[in-house]
Amino acid sequence: MTNVTIAIDEEVLRRARTKAAATGTSVNAVMRDFLEQYAGPSGAGAALAEMFEIADAAGASTGEAGITWTREDLHDRANLR
Repeated sequence: MTNVTIAIDEEVLRRARTKAAATGTSVNAVMRDFLEQYAGPSGAGAALAEMFEIADAAGASTGEAGITWTREDLHDRANLR
């Protein structure tokens, strides 16, 4: 990882440290998470996100009942006609 130096108002940093400590994290972790979101997904992450968007848009679903199939159901050639 690379270190980055930023200039920030002391009062803002104090409030950020207090809030980070209250949530069990650090200002460094908050900034890292923010920059990851700001920069957007990596190549693989973008491809995965696009795949999920396409799948969601397809509207295919097992429904609320959570339908499952047996091996026999999937390979039953008689139902294909």
